Amino acid sequence: MKRAPAGKKGVTLPKRSQTQLNALDRLPENPTLEEIKEATVNVSLAELEERVADVRDSWETDSLFEDALEDLTDESGVFSGRPDTCTPEEACRLRRELREQGPAVFCQRTVDAGRYSAKKLLSAFGIRPPGFLEGEPDEAYFSLLSLAITRELSKRAKLHRYNSLNDAVQLIDKCQNIIVITGAGISTSLGIPDFRSQGTGLYSKLEHLGLNDPQEVFDIEVFKQDPTIFYSVAKDIIPATERYTPTHKFLAMLHERGKLLTNYSQNIDNLEVKAGLPKEKLIQCHGSFGTASCVQCHYQIQGEKIFPDIRAGKIPKCTRCLSSLKTSGAPKRKRSAGAEKKRRRWADNDSSEENSEYDIPGAGVMKPDITFFGEALPDEFSRRLTENDRDKVDLVIVIGTSLKVTPVSEIVSFLPPHIPQIYVSRQAVSHINFDIDLLGDCDVVVAELCKRLNWPLVHEMVPVNQEIDVRTEEGYASRHVFTTNRPGVEVANEMENGKDAKDVNGKASPNGNVKSRKASPNGDVKNAKSVQNGKDGKQAKGTKSA
Repeated sequence: MKRAPAGKKGVTLPKRSQTQLNALDRLPENPTLEEIKEATVNVSLAELEERVADVRDSWETDSLFEDALEDLTDESGVFSGRPDTCTPEEACRLRRELREQGPAVFCQRTVDAGRYSAKKLLSAFGIRPPGFLEGEPDEAYFSLLSLAITRELSKRAKLHRYNSLNDAVQLIDKCQNIIVITGAGISTSLGIPDFRSQGTGLYSKLEHLGLNDPQEVFDIEVFKQDPTIFYSVAKDIIPATERYTPTHKFLAMLHERGKLLTNYSQNIDNLEVKAGLPKEKLIQCHGSFGTASCVQCHYQIQGEKIFPDIRAGKIPKCTRCLSSLKTSGAPKRKRSAGAEKKRRRWADNDSSEENSEYDIPGAGVMKPDITFFGEALPDEFSRRLTENDRDKVDLVIVIGTSLKVTPVSEIVSFLPPHIPQIYVSRQAVSHINFDIDLLGDCDVVVAELCKRLNWPLVHEMVPVNQEIDVRTEEGYASRHVFTTNRPGVEVANEMENGKDAKDVNGKASPNGNVKSRKASPNGDVKNAKSVQNGKDGKQAKGTKSA
């Protein structure tokens, strides 16, 4: 099973073939709605099949339907209150009726009966009608509606008995075999960038490299051709600290209480281990920086041994290859102009002497044991999931990931549909139906969960006397938004030291030092000196270490 990247946005579907056009031409003069839907579904599926053939040798998506509708999926802006859109409550009811009645009866009772236009019904599935169809007859929306219905039915159905924050707390409290799927969002409060956040994510910062797709930085074929591309950015993502986040601590607490079945981590920073999670409870789906191996002789070492070269902008070489070549008396070869050109940027970043005109031939490059696109995932991933976890799991918690990359994105749909699923991240996702969405900074959400579970979460990044507001998003009974309304650690310090921290809501104190603060996008406690200054191992005054 190989790791596949998310598909590119804006890929145009191929033009319809004559065979597809004939499918519409063969309709009777006065077709029924069912005949139109059947024809358009066939056309849409044919288009998608053509697309599969066109991109099979390029990037693949985890869901062709999702990719085709991605640019039109805008749940936040669909429910605008206009007469031609559904309300969130109405949309929830319609999606439930679709599953209960089936697509044929559902269409008969909505569009056929004149209760809904196809255009309005699109909004029930989070689809924004494309501008080019504006003013067209309602039949023009049938093809898009059929795709939306197909996509909805392919999703796992939400369990409607689980909705509230208390439901989430009770599930965590009673369940004993919890699968946790984690992504980059659980590490961003340490300054480690995630991958896909607009503007701040790693992929956004790689546009200057001039690659066809930023994900090529993690493509194994690109690495083999020129490892300098990867090592030019590796220093930004290697673990620079022994510290870990409150969310990592939460994972360890689940294990300590005998509740964690497995943590499937997409992260490569190895911080779960530093937080105390035993390796037998951890599947590092994409590998980690914990070890590194020579691409030539496969000699493996501790990953930290290549960190100095990475931070210096050099390409780490295999010491065993170098030692073996020197011991065997392999002759040095003089660099030629052609070799210099072939090496591209290697010369400037090589770990050998920069001004030497000779190379030791055949010394292998060390590669962190992270799973690049095009490489197979660890065998333990599929074996653990299929042979052990699927039959034991009683709760799924997804934290800090948008689940866009296969095969990790397929875990939730592979597990039994009656198992409750909780989602924790800054924004909800539309391609998976979770039972409960807990939206906010991961560290803030887990701090509130621990508080309600009566689990003491002692961590330097959790401010003393932190107050968290939780509100249910209008129209979504199962979607809850978390924000902090008390400033960071310095306010707690002032209160503990007897100073007049005038405002618990973040207004300026008499000395004017405390500014209004809500949870920052990456969960950072901006006023905590230990975090602000990036000093590892130092705890903020008035807090306890983890």
